[in-house]
Amino acid sequence: MTLNRIIMHLARNPEAGIVSGDPERGYALIAPLTQEGALDEDAWQAHKLECEVRAFAPGQAVRVGRLARRGNNWFFDYDRTATEDDEPIFKLDRHIFVSGEYVTVKDTDDEPLVYRVDRVEPVRGHERS
Repeated sequence: MTLNRIIMHLARNPEAGIVSGDPERGYALIAPLTQEGALDEDAWQAHKLECEVRAFAPGQAVRVGRLARRGNNWFFDYDRTATEDDEPIFKLDRHIFVSGEYVTVKDTDDEPLVYRVDRVEPVRGHERS
């Protein structure tokens, strides 16, 4: 099992007024992936406490949370006692996390924004044997 650090930056979102993306806004996610780059749900179940997300944006404090699941819905959870801060991830179970792919996340304002996967690397100490 490998845990991977996935770095995603805000992509071009013209409908949201973001015409060229923002390389200073995004997410750093730690999650287990299959050899093909899909989320490994069984490994996530066994290691979900290690599946951290850090949301970053200029002028804002870094928000730290976890990759979580409720039913078939995946989301970033920043406060386990509240749901209004959850950020749903559109069809996470169908995404492939390789550089150049795109992921849609609904932010805390409930606005869907597209992020580009820019880097995927193994987390030290969690490489496949």
